[in-house]
Amino acid sequence: MPVWFAKSRAISHHLNRKVMGFMGILHQNFWTSSCSRHPSSLSSIFIPAGIHEDHSTPHVFPFNSSITTRFSLQRFKSTKAASQLEQLYSTDDDDHDTSQALDFPGGKVTYIPEMRFLSESNGKRVPCYRVLDDNGEIIIGSDYEQLSEEVAVKIYSNMVSLQMMDTVFYEAQRQGRISFYLTSTGEEAINIASAAALSADDIILPQYREPGILLWRGFTIQEFANQCFGNKYDYGKGRQMPIHYGSKKHNFVTISSPIATQLPQAVGIAYSLKMDKKDSCVVTYTGDGGTSEGDFHAALNFAAVTEAPVVFICRNNGWAISTHISEQFRSDGIVVRGPAYGIRSIRVDGNDALAVYSAIHEAREMAISKQRPVLVEALSYRVGHHSTSDDSTKYRPVDEIDYWKKERNPVNRFRKWVERNGWWSEEKESELRSSIKKQLLQVIQVAEKTEKPPLKYLFSDVYDIPPPNLCEQEKQLRETIYAHPQDYPSDVPL
Repeated sequence: MPVWFAKSRAISHHLNRKVMGFMGILHQNFWTSSCSRHPSSLSSIFIPAGIHEDHSTPHVFPFNSSITTRFSLQRFKSTKAASQLEQLYSTDDDDHDTSQALDFPGGKVTYIPEMRFLSESNGKRVPCYRVLDDNGEIIIGSDYEQLSEEVAVKIYSNMVSLQMMDTVFYEAQRQGRISFYLTSTGEEAINIASAAALSADDIILPQYREPGILLWRGFTIQEFANQCFGNKYDYGKGRQMPIHYGSKKHNFVTISSPIATQLPQAVGIAYSLKMDKKDSCVVTYTGDGGTSEGDFHAALNFAAVTEAPVVFICRNNGWAISTHISEQFRSDGIVVRGPAYGIRSIRVDGNDALAVYSAIHEAREMAISKQRPVLVEALSYRVGHHSTSDDSTKYRPVDEIDYWKKERNPVNRFRKWVERNGWWSEEKESELRSSIKKQLLQVIQVAEKTEKPPLKYLFSDVYDIPPPNLCEQEKQLRETIYAHPQDYPSDVPL
């Protein structure tokens, strides 16, 4: 039965891809034609949440804008709400009597004599913002944020560092030296380019595939190794699984395994920044699988209603572990969900570092200056297995993985652009990779030999004064270890 089920799923996935598969979203012709229609202002490529502040009707993308305008909602500051809400549902092509309207809480709703059901789809997919083509060349007419040589080289160097760190740590797990690991292979551009577009004061609530943000902010490779090996220098004191990083110094909230729980938390933190009038925002990440959780929808609605300065970044990499996106939702990806909640949104090529940088830079400016949430859907592909506990070749074709690894590699694409600017060379590439490899081998040896945290930390940092039941548990554990020392690690101080 398991074998038959696995085969049937593979067949089903193959057939689904012919009609609505993830590969179709990222077809070369689609990318190029979409980008050629971009308006001159980067801010205007975001799907509007409703009407603009100047009350004009937005016409940004070549899909049915009248439907978008009529049925999308926009939250406004309370001082302006009374005059603006009445115009939310009016469009240029309305031919009915607008004087016949229901004065409903939240704004007037026009009556019409026809029975109209909202279509489940606009018929055309939301275009994807892109700057670099597959050869690393700027697409003519692209609107993007300029990068200095220093920032561009740092972005590329960090992408290479992240890629190599993933490779070495993954192999360390396979050798039994750490218990678990999860890579960001194929999604390096989303990690590093988004980090580069943010301020160090912006607070990050990650999922678990964003170590590149910490790397950008100065978290050392040794600190990564300390966490994965759970030694006494691990800031979590050995109580978290590997790759569950956190750093108060770098405004990076500790990763939590349950999916999407960080999203509503991010909105609450963003609202506190708003109340304190801080010149910063909150940025939170999730995968496409996380958008199927109730917390995702609660967070978007919460953010829209409170007008919180938060940027939601969804890494739509095609797979939620073994669940293909065609089996997960019927909407046009994630980006269309933003306007439904009254949130400005954009779809971006997650394998294009320059596009990611530009989109996140603009999204951050919107979140802070307009005091509003923004949703960014980054289309990419999870080249690696979901984690060391997964074998993705059981549910997706190997040739599909190889295609994305070789033909749509975000690191290679950005390198071509950096080299074309005269900022990189083969000699620098060799020096960088040699240096990183040497660091990785050294930090693993150090982390592995470093003493583990004392047993007492298993029971501390929750209560100021431990309750009796917790004290009893600690006593029982120590008695058990003393009675059966051969069954417990000898390198954990008692």
